[in-house]
Amino acid sequence: MTPHASLTMEHVRRASVELASVIRPTPLVEAPSFCQDAQIYIKPENLQVTGSFKVRGASYMISQLTEKERAKGVIACSAGNHAQGVALAARKYGIRSIICLPEGAPISKVEATRSYGAEICLVPGVYDDAYNHALQLKEEQGMTFVHPFDDPLVIAGQGTIGLEILEDLEDTDIILCPVGGGGLACGVAYAVKQIRPQIKVYGIQAEGAPSMADSLRENRILRLDSVNTVADGIAVKQPGELTFELCRQYLDGVVTVSEDEICAAILHLLEKHKTIAEGAGAVSIAAAMFQKVPLKGKRVVCIVSGGNVDVNFLNRIINRGLEKSGRKCTLSILVVDKPGQLQLVSELIAGLGANVTAVLHDRNVTTRNISDLVLRVTIETRNLEHMENVRQTLKSHGFYLMDNTDII
Repeated sequence: MTPHASLTMEHVRRASVELASVIRPTPLVEAPSFCQDAQIYIKPENLQVTGSFKVRGASYMISQLTEKERAKGVIACSAGNHAQGVALAARKYGIRSIICLPEGAPISKVEATRSYGAEICLVPGVYDDAYNHALQLKEEQGMTFVHPFDDPLVIAGQGTIGLEILEDLEDTDIILCPVGGGGLACGVAYAVKQIRPQIKVYGIQAEGAPSMADSLRENRILRLDSVNTVADGIAVKQPGELTFELCRQYLDGVVTVSEDEICAAILHLLEKHKTIAEGAGAVSIAAAMFQKVPLKGKRVVCIVSGGNVDVNFLNRIINRGLEKSGRKCTLSILVVDKPGQLQLVSELIAGLGANVTAVLHDRNVTTRNISDLVLRVTIETRNLEHMENVRQTLKSHGFYLMDNTDII
């Protein structure tokens, strides 16, 4: 038996019927602003019940439990979208659920999961400690463990997104799909290619967590020593055995996007489409915006997989996005400590149509010349070209712009 023999189109189609009473429809939205060379559509799973696609796989897997399994309940380990999906699905089917989370999990996510009716078990330590405790409880209480991605029924549930895309846009050319553990990407790719094998499906990962990309390149499952990305929903150190085999067979490739590109995509979604995506949900948009795969002349669907971003973190993401897109920067300018320098700098910037939002006159920095100081000016600009114009104008008037390599 091949590793994915238990995943069938029958399960995907049955999942589509089963989920009709659970999920919220998320029809495609045309989004021309992301790429001028292609016809871009968004699949807004950030508007899904619980704010993420995860409810699909969890709900279908739980719906297929036997009466005996339902009586014992389900258990999962997650600090994010999977936890909320399992909790909601368990409540829907009248099943007890326990979610194990590390003690340091964000309060907002803990309370969101609790609000769906789950019992919360906070475990000292990190995610791995919570995962091991969940497996221990599973054995002790005979509960069913709901894996976040490496389960054929969970994958079938995620694959329903592929069916919906084809229903809304039959002549789709390319689908861009976030990849963490791989459940969403392989489910969508499997379902789509059973119906229209010519459609290209690309997985998108964050540069700071490229576990699937690295594994596919080496043709074996690899485990990363660490992951570090704003896209915490796909910050997975190691893909699953089942998802790896399916992604290897059905994906047309996996590419990565940088932190700056992810933040720029989140900002663009917020400004142009009035919708909030979390880092993991925005990687597909980032891939389209920054042309990570050939899109010219194609009909492209970007799956925005979730929108559960921590509002306390959103401001930092927006600022990073503004910087990446050339809308905001801080210039460190070495100037002579004498009257009129700040005025001259401000006049030059204003004359180019840029806006000064913050100024720091720093005399406490040790410079090569004792008569110099560092003037740090934060400005708003239209784009990268406008920002560079400001830089060159200041330089042409004799000002020295410092960078991170300067030692003063």
